[in-house]
Amino acid sequence: MPENDKMTTDSPSRTAGPDGDRRRLFLAVALLVAAALVVLLVLLLRPNRLHPVPVNGKYGYINNSGKLIIQPQFENAGEFSRSLAPFSSQGGKWGYIDEHGKVAIPPQFDMADPFPQDGPALVGVMGKLGYIGKDGKYVINPQYDGAGEFGGGRAPVSVNGQWGYIDAKGAIAIAPQFAEAGNFSDGLAAVRVGNRHGYIDKSGKLVINPQFDLAGDFHEDRAAVRTGNRFGYIDRKGTVVIPPKFEAAGDFADGLALVGLGPRFGYIDKRGNIVINPQFDKGGNFHDGLAPVWIGESQGYIDKAGHYVWSPAFN
Repeated sequence: MPENDKMTTDSPSRTAGPDGDRRRLFLAVALLVAAALVVLLVLLLRPNRLHPVPVNGKYGYINNSGKLIIQPQFENAGEFSRSLAPFSSQGGKWGYIDEHGKVAIPPQFDMADPFPQDGPALVGVMGKLGYIGKDGKYVINPQYDGAGEFGGGRAPVSVNGQWGYIDAKGAIAIAPQFAEAGNFSDGLAAVRVGNRHGYIDKSGKLVINPQFDLAGDFHEDRAAVRTGNRFGYIDRKGTVVIPPKFEAAGDFADGLALVGLGPRFGYIDKRGNIVINPQFDKGGNFHDGLAPVWIGESQGYIDKAGHYVWSPAFN
């Protein structure tokens, strides 16, 4: 090997010295900038759901910052989902508006639920329940005395006093056989067999045996269940993950769930820790970072830190 080509132990490393330090510093700064850009992009693309608020007897909509976006003008109003929200007119009929506050489906129903994520919306006319598409046309004609929301291609319906499930075309998917039936969510649905509640899968098979006095829908791998006079939470295997200790319990959303302790309501995380102290007279589930809460009869909205973005005093 030529003398000039020999490698020696005192040869400078490619990253040693001032040049190497500058390269490492540049790389660290570049990574920090990239991370900041990712966070900014997530914030910019994050849905900014509109939330209904009552103002002087009429309902309008605020955004996540608490800014009034749609002026109060409706007799009643529901949450937005898939760019539409149910509202009621002075005549008591329900229809749907778009995110600009324009009427998308004229008021014509006696009741109307928000659109689920993967199916038609539940509406009621003359004491019967059916389902409509986003064009306002019936996809399943009103015919049921009882019905629930679509989830995973299934919706609970009452037929001759027994509950079963239909698919999105209205065909029976799970034969009516239950005393009560909840909505499918996270692949499972709560049903009552005799005096106890358990859970079935989409084939109708019991996967969590009936054992609870009351059971809610699964959300974020948690479902509220009541044993005796206290609520706790189970996971999709039926294992108790938060012991029964609450007098009321809501669904998990955005990592938090509403619970009742004594006469007040607060919020817990998925480990059961109280993260927003019980201080409200009523409350609702979180939706994209906000939850409705009530002090007396006045409604406000809080963020996940428990701070008001819309104060009940505004009402």
